[in-house]
Amino acid sequence: MTLTPAQQAAAKQTRTVVHGAGEPTHAVIWLHGLGASSDDFPPVIPYLGLSGSRTIRFVFPQAPERPITINGGMVMPGWYDIKGMDLVDKEDLEGMSESRATLERLIQEQVDKGVPTSNIIIAGFSQGGAVAYYTGLRYPQKLAGIMALSTYMPFAGAAASEHSGVNVQTPIMAMHGLHDGVVPLSIGKQSADAVKALGYTVEWKGYAMEHNVIPEQLTDIGAWLNRVFEGEV
Repeated sequence: MTLTPAQQAAAKQTRTVVHGAGEPTHAVIWLHGLGASSDDFPPVIPYLGLSGSRTIRFVFPQAPERPITINGGMVMPGWYDIKGMDLVDKEDLEGMSESRATLERLIQEQVDKGVPTSNIIIAGFSQGGAVAYYTGLRYPQKLAGIMALSTYMPFAGAAASEHSGVNVQTPIMAMHGLHDGVVPLSIGKQSADAVKALGYTVEWKGYAMEHNVIPEQLTDIGAWLNRVFEGEV
């Protein structure tokens, strides 16, 4: 895969944090939201309450800079363009395809380092969660899990014919703020239900928050990660 200059610059900003001792046997690839950075989520790791029974490599990639139509064409970190508030206006196939390729490249990098795909969770917040949904449903190999935070499933109409089916048994965690003014709760729930309709297992949790992450949720995320990597989900 040949990276564009913007993708090359973003790749240099990828953050990696290892939980545990020794060589990592598991990995979590966690994508940030629109206008954010790879520095957003590394600080939450100590608050997850992760088990010490395995070593996990957390990978926090940086989205490339791109103009975002809904923000007046302002250039900012984004996994794809957003043209408007309607769900269809959020569906930028070219940008999504680029970000899917980026996420698949990051998965392959972990495999090359000795972590099998069945020990890899892909996760994301908002835009990053949409990329996780899109990629996870279409990924041709077994993943450990998919975590979708304050987000939605893009290209829902195409998912029925495009999803690989390989990860139908893979646990999916969808979390959303009850007062989210950026990605409305109804869209998040509708997306989770659409994924379920394809035969996937989705655990849904709502929180008394807006478009953000709160301590109670971090505890739940850590408990879910522990259960997934223990094979208890």
